[in-house]
Amino acid sequence: MTLPRDIIVFSTADWSEANWTNNQRMTQTLAAQGFRVLYLESLGLRQPTVSRRDLGRIWRRLGKTLRGLRSVEPGIWVFSPLVIPLQRPWIAWFNRLLLVMTVRLLTGWLGFRRSVVWAYNPTVVEFQAQLRPRLLVYHCVDDLTTVPGIPAAVVTQAEQRLLQAADLVFVTSPNLEAKLGAIAPDKIHYLPNVADYDHFSQAAASGSVPADLQAIPQPRLGFIGALKDHKCEVDWIQALARRHPQWQWVMIGEMELSPEKRACLSASNIHLLGYRPYERLPDYLRGFDVAVLPCLLNDYTRSMFPMKFFEYLAAGLPLVSTRLPALGAYEHLYRAASSADEFERGVQAALATDHDPAPGVAVAQQHTWQNRGQRMVALMEASWRLKSSS
Repeated sequence: MTLPRDIIVFSTADWSEANWTNNQRMTQTLAAQGFRVLYLESLGLRQPTVSRRDLGRIWRRLGKTLRGLRSVEPGIWVFSPLVIPLQRPWIAWFNRLLLVMTVRLLTGWLGFRRSVVWAYNPTVVEFQAQLRPRLLVYHCVDDLTTVPGIPAAVVTQAEQRLLQAADLVFVTSPNLEAKLGAIAPDKIHYLPNVADYDHFSQAAASGSVPADLQAIPQPRLGFIGALKDHKCEVDWIQALARRHPQWQWVMIGEMELSPEKRACLSASNIHLLGYRPYERLPDYLRGFDVAVLPCLLNDYTRSMFPMKFFEYLAAGLPLVSTRLPALGAYEHLYRAASSADEFERGVQAALATDHDPAPGVAVAQQHTWQNRGQRMVALMEASWRLKSSS
């Protein structure tokens, strides 16, 4: 029997988010491998508050649900399930019932047969058996128990159960491999995050630099990605911006920082450009002198493999980054730092040294979504053959 070609992805990210994650990229990759994919947007793990931000999210989710099932790319359909965002036993029961009914209706409409279930959200274990998946895949890209606001005990319990139920478990960092491998060692496959090499390598080609970036003097230290309290080391940026007023920090991406941390980025040589379209990112990278990953080192980032790492290498840029455990095997390709002083020395060395992009580019060429998809599909096929023969 051949591996089923229909996949239901239970994501932790909405399809329309400005900064795409592994969830959306992997879905595109699976579709490129010939699968039909139903992408269910985030079910929500964090208890919402009465803040304007959370109320706005709830309102937008309702609007998305009312839009119904939508085709976003060839072979990919997206739906925003309606769930009650409260942690109560009877509400959880109702949400499970509603979700199962919704998924059955959607898969019936699309003509999906018994499908592969691909879970980024561990709480899928509460109802996955009712969907009768041919294959159950858990793709763990973050340690969700360390994300602020997420109920760690609930996620831990669900994850342990999902590890027992899953046929395959993919993890993106050595720390996640060690953590989950202690529970289900025979199912774990370590496959780090990768990059769209063809897209980001365009930065190394001759071309224009956007006008808003041209207006910022060099040297430019560039970062692309969401700025979040639990991920971004704003204290280092603030300290080094003061020490080196000639260094221009260019931050591209949505800012999700507290007022206190946002105030740390108010210096005149820190430029918060905000969101820029994905297709324009190579043009901005072309105008950077050094790429930077100033990540906080905490329980969350110790299990994180930043998607930007291979994107920066593909662009041919010198890179200075926080010394993250997941990047340990690649320290010959970037300048690693465990303090603001080390980060400072790394930037100084990057600016003073002629950069040879070839080693980083060669590694980035091996870590592409196409290669990753082929490897994952091969593992799925092997697991399916084993399961079908037993």
